[in-house]
Amino acid sequence: MKKPVFDFVDKSNMSLLTDFYELTMCQGYFENRRTETATFDLFIRRLPSNRSYFVFAGLEQALLFLQSIRFTHEQIDYLRTRALSEGFLDYVEDFRFTGEVWAVPEGTVVFPNEPLIRVTAPVIEAQIVETFLLNTVNLQTMIATKASRVVCAARSKPVVEFGLRRTQGTDAAMKAARCSYLAGCSGTSNVLAGMVYDIPVFGTMAHSYVMFFDSEIDAFRAFARVFPDTSTLLIDTYDDLAGAENAAIVAKELESTGHHLDAVRLDSGDLAEISKKVRATLDRRGLKYVKIFASGDLDEYKLEKLVGDGAPIDAFGVGTRMSTSSDRPYVDVVYKLSGKVEEDAFVPAMKLSRGKVTLPGRKHIFRQKDRMNQYKCDVIGFEEESIEGTHLLFKVMENGKIVADLPTLHEIRETALCNMVELPSQYKKIRNSPRYPVHLSLRLTQATRQVTSMLRRTKRVR
Repeated sequence: MKKPVFDFVDKSNMSLLTDFYELTMCQGYFENRRTETATFDLFIRRLPSNRSYFVFAGLEQALLFLQSIRFTHEQIDYLRTRALSEGFLDYVEDFRFTGEVWAVPEGTVVFPNEPLIRVTAPVIEAQIVETFLLNTVNLQTMIATKASRVVCAARSKPVVEFGLRRTQGTDAAMKAARCSYLAGCSGTSNVLAGMVYDIPVFGTMAHSYVMFFDSEIDAFRAFARVFPDTSTLLIDTYDDLAGAENAAIVAKELESTGHHLDAVRLDSGDLAEISKKVRATLDRRGLKYVKIFASGDLDEYKLEKLVGDGAPIDAFGVGTRMSTSSDRPYVDVVYKLSGKVEEDAFVPAMKLSRGKVTLPGRKHIFRQKDRMNQYKCDVIGFEEESIEGTHLLFKVMENGKIVADLPTLHEIRETALCNMVELPSQYKKIRNSPRYPVHLSLRLTQATRQVTSMLRRTKRVR
């Protein structure tokens, strides 16, 4: 049987997951014998509306890619059909990433224009990996940020990621489950993600299960018989309140055998109003321990209203809108040259395009906190500067090898949760949150002006 063209778990295929112009630029460097060391910054230009922060995610996959990137004979044969030169293809055949990488720890709360990953390597190596890094960080930071907002809106009530069937493909589905958990969700419906990432998995039942039986109560009894202590009964297939009554009957039957119904689930309608009526029905039957689980096109905006309205909902299943980040399905992440080495000296570089100006040089982020250990502001400055605050960038690769211990997903989740505790509450508002202060150091500000002036003079830029 012929091997499939693409398998998302086959890392050997990832080397060609790049834009073609990365390869043509690299051949341009190669043919012109431009092999100088270059430094690139990966950062996010601007915040989407109603957001004041990002949760950085995707670093682990980025580092594993950099350490393992290779080009197979099959891939090189394909590139030969794209009119790339034999000399460049000979170089590609032995390609390895040999550079140095500094990065912010995964799970860290970050802000626009801050260097999240800094790559220093021979220019071809640094250039050829751009697309993969952007793709990986874009998706995972986008989902982690969205999930963090959903978790904040739920106000400590559990949130389960339900987006598997609506995400854009298998790879996105896996990463959505990973990043939702990283950002504070309690688990996922995605069984493969549960196995691969050691994430708690949750499931209830579908309307089709209820419809298959002769009556709703028959369906509930059949399910409870199999799962006597973990059943969540979906009660809105026909009528919410009638469903609640049937669930109460089954709950009492379970009590008589020493078991307990775990929850009922609502998936449609006015969840605030219905949940109050269902709670009253259950409480009248002495079933205060039975939880109410709600799902159905939820996001942070709807959760904020439900919680604010006092809906007696104990947990939420959030799918499509969170796992696709429906209100902003991308972040404006970029990867830009910040300098190069010429004659053993580092020469800063910057882009002057209107609205897309970049910062020159090798930089650090310094995070300052107040007496309550809450974020006060961030300062972007040069790596050699002595600036008050915690350094957020750490060396994670040297000579093309990972030199930092990669944390487990559970450890990354703890980092994210601690970061959210230290982020002042005003920046966690779902709507109209203020902009967090990010400053440039005096030296970086002066250097930016100097490099701008030099470029306008030497590059004949007006």
